[in-house]
Amino acid sequence: MNFLLAFSPAQGGDPTQQMLSTVIMFGAVMAIFYFMILRPQKKREDEQKKLLEALKQGDKVILSSGIHGSIASVDNDNNVVNVNISDNVKIRVNKAAVATIVPKA
Repeated sequence: MNFLLAFSPAQGGDPTQQMLSTVIMFGAVMAIFYFMILRPQKKREDEQKKLLEALKQGDKVILSSGIHGSIASVDNDNNVVNVNISDNVKIRVNKAAVATIVPKA
């Protein structure tokens, strides 16, 4: 109980000081929110955009559904790729469905 009383505002304190501390705390929370959530999310979006722009024929990819295959062709006008998933089996998917490019061994 004494711990809580030590950090409670003094009665009759300076209202300007209380307002300043509130603004500082609000700013600190906003800065933490930005650096922990918004900035990393923006970074991931930029990396995904670069990945989709770099797609080319022959790349081995993993789709967001978990399907593995290789790019047969890229149609940049319609944001569509044709993916070979087996012999004589091609599927047509949106570029956004490509989750990752498998690195070459």
